[in-house]
Amino acid sequence: MLLPVIMAGGSGSRLWPLSRTLFPKQFLPLNGDATMLQETLQRIAFLEHQPAFIICNQEHRFIVAEQLRKANFPHGGIALEPVGRNTAPAVAIAALHAQAQGQDPLLLVLAADHVIQNTSEFCNAVQAAMPLAEEGKLVTFGIVPTSPETGYGYILRGEAVERGASTVAAFVEKPDFDVACAYLADGRYLWNSGMFLFKASAYLNELRQFCPKMVDACKQSLELAQDDLDFIRLAEAAFCACPDDSIDYAVMEKTRQAVVMPLDASWSDVGSWSALWEVSAKDEQGNVLRGDVLTEATRNSLIYSQHRLTTAVGVEDLVVVETKDAVLVAHKERVQEVKGIVAQLKQAGRSEQLQHREVFRPWGSHDSISDGQRYHVKQVMVKPGQKTAMQIHYHRAEHWVVVSGTARVHRGEESFIVSENESTYIPVGVPHAIENPGKIPLEIIEVRTGYYLSEDDIVRVVSSGAGY
Repeated sequence: MLLPVIMAGGSGSRLWPLSRTLFPKQFLPLNGDATMLQETLQRIAFLEHQPAFIICNQEHRFIVAEQLRKANFPHGGIALEPVGRNTAPAVAIAALHAQAQGQDPLLLVLAADHVIQNTSEFCNAVQAAMPLAEEGKLVTFGIVPTSPETGYGYILRGEAVERGASTVAAFVEKPDFDVACAYLADGRYLWNSGMFLFKASAYLNELRQFCPKMVDACKQSLELAQDDLDFIRLAEAAFCACPDDSIDYAVMEKTRQAVVMPLDASWSDVGSWSALWEVSAKDEQGNVLRGDVLTEATRNSLIYSQHRLTTAVGVEDLVVVETKDAVLVAHKERVQEVKGIVAQLKQAGRSEQLQHREVFRPWGSHDSISDGQRYHVKQVMVKPGQKTAMQIHYHRAEHWVVVSGTARVHRGEESFIVSENESTYIPVGVPHAIENPGKIPLEIIEVRTGYYLSEDDIVRVVSSGAGY
């Protein structure tokens, strides 16, 4: 049986300001209405498979769970990495987890942040590779190149084997432009996609041979893992001791069982704004427009507006991206340099590189609206049946106004209902929580007042629930 393993970690900065450390590109709807994670799961729906096993950073757990819930995708577990250790340990966790269930499935290893426009060709390539994987081969999918791309690694095909695959003659690092042109002309080179298919046992056997310490660390972190709602919390100490390495370096470049299956399915890892422009549908002027956008005499540009009317007049080859708290304007040929902006934000300790203004929590979300010297205003949404943690603030009071829905407010020893267009007050130092007992989302406006308004002014009274 096929077990998809979806790697949803990572925190890329090349698509800032949409992609942020705590809300990276795999959770964004970049090329349609569905997020990239949801599109990845939709893509494999055409293959007979077990519920997917998801691997992500623990900071992203609520985003993953919510996106799966919204799209009605079942899953076979969501493993939480306490720290990033690259792809080889992540897949080892999936293989070990499957074996612990008494199974030895074919693992279809996919990144959650790739675009594949030709789903049927993708599925055909996977089905063609499955007999090879059943025989114990470690299959990697190589993308048929369409241009001399310098941003990808390459795979050199060796001798032909059955079903259109070839042995792997060599893995090649990212080339310069002239070398990439030579690879394209040669015809034997494929882009390295980072997608794989192999039996769980076959992968672990090879990994034990080349890096036994990694297998031992992953096994221990899984054996000592704790179940938490939908999540598998890997043991932190054991996982931190695990070597940091990719599947390519740890296994594929060393094994004699590697084969490469060509894939021509309009694939992209969407590693930059220009890459997104390349794979997106364009208007007659070559523009990619998302959101509330108006243009005049504008050509070959990408304009992405999240929250307000964005207009462009008389420009060409530009990328314009608008979010609630940041705007990017860049020449399309220089979008890789956005990393420099992110580096500046990190150096200055600014939150815009870390997260969006809207922050998602297991009970809902909150969005900063306005700041002043002694006040801070948030829009808070609590999902039906959910409750925030009981907590205390020692430096601020809070005023809550219910905009829609019904709130059950817990304040000190009392509990009471606050309906639409009603409000309540939480004094400094009083334990409090807010609960949504209704059937529709609860929306409130929260006004914080005091001389210290930062998020770290919080003390949990009980361990259940989650605060801001």
